Amino acid sequence: MTILEDGDLHTFSQELPAVFDGVKLAAVATVLYILVRCLNLMSPTAPPEIVYQDTLLSRYLLKSCPMLTKEYIPPLLWGKSGHLQTALYGKMGRVNTPTPHGVRKFLPMLQDGATATFDLFEALGDHSTGDDITMVICPGIGNHSEKNYIRTFVDYSQQQGYRCAVLNHLGALPNMELTSPRMFTCGCTWEFAAMVGYIRRAFPQTLLVVVGFSLGGNIVCKYLGENRSNQERVLCGVSVCQGYSALRAQETFFQWDQCRRLYNFVLANSMKKLILPHRDSLLSLNSSSIADADLSRVSAATSLMQIDDSIMRKFHGYSSLNEYYEKESCVHYIHKITVPLLLVNSLDDPLVHPSLLAVPRSLTEKMPNVMFALTQHGGHMGFFEGAVLLPQRLSWMDKAIVEYADAICHWEKKKRWSLCERSGHGDANVCSLNTEATHSG
Repeated sequence: MTILEDGDLHTFSQELPAVFDGVKLAAVATVLYILVRCLNLMSPTAPPEIVYQDTLLSRYLLKSCPMLTKEYIPPLLWGKSGHLQTALYGKMGRVNTPTPHGVRKFLPMLQDGATATFDLFEALGDHSTGDDITMVICPGIGNHSEKNYIRTFVDYSQQQGYRCAVLNHLGALPNMELTSPRMFTCGCTWEFAAMVGYIRRAFPQTLLVVVGFSLGGNIVCKYLGENRSNQERVLCGVSVCQGYSALRAQETFFQWDQCRRLYNFVLANSMKKLILPHRDSLLSLNSSSIADADLSRVSAATSLMQIDDSIMRKFHGYSSLNEYYEKESCVHYIHKITVPLLLVNSLDDPLVHPSLLAVPRSLTEKMPNVMFALTQHGGHMGFFEGAVLLPQRLSWMDKAIVEYADAICHWEKKKRWSLCERSGHGDANVCSLNTEATHSG
């Protein structure tokens, strides 16, 4: 046994604080390293990657839309983390959210007696082109016009001279009872088509800008591609943060990479909170395809795929989950869109696997009307901007969409003037509705 002398004890006691200080420094260094890695602080900021064909329209857009070409700078301390961008968007939507005042419209659906609803917000001033232009907006999964990110975007669009119509997904509004045994699905366009039809009838002079967020992006692209007539009087379309193929997207949702399986669980719980309060309506209404056992399976579900298989696919009579995902995905319709189309995604979106971005990339190779913007940061529907900690009220996404829409509106206005001059009309308003032949750019 080794015996420590008094001198050795004194030396050892002097060394202990130095050892503890070293441990503290190592612990601090480890925590800082983890924070830097988790917050992705070393990732450089950059302009969005823009994929497009070299056309007169694309050149014009790149000159007219600085949001697409200048550096996107998220808040320094947390904005480079796709998870935090996504979580903050999901929790608060936006900062200092305005409260735009609109009128709620109710539309009976002839297909099955469902009641679609949307909110209509009038423009707060004239559009810079002088034209009557309406943004028809489809929100994300289970969302509606009262969500903070929608309210922020609508308020900003109104200020820029756009009338806005926002679809409330069937079954998503609190305290709004179903009038048929059906809720919204990931690709049903019936309610959106009813809203657009109402706008066309109520405002026969208006031109349309079609905007979809997340799941809403899938719906609007599918709507535009389903029928050529759906593109009449449409100036352009914008889709933000969608996954393009529901089948491929759901397969990636079972992966733990980027915590995708955890997001799957969280989204499934959110869907339960939407579906289960409608239990009585789904079971009691005539012609219901839903049984009590289906809703019990929904209660026990831990993934969106289980919920889709238990109930969502049955609303439209799909025999299998694969058939539901195939038929409701815009990937089979988007190539039929001929109006200018902006597709926006973020590379650090934890809900959209990078493999899904092959769809918009390949589209731009075949379709001169499509432009694909891919940001390095932004998460899922975040796109917050700011200096260090606090984000700005408007996001990069809000400003980029309106800027793109403005550029297209002016492009189309110039084309109408040119057509009017060649046809001998002195006033472009004479040709204002004759836009179908000029949309393809």
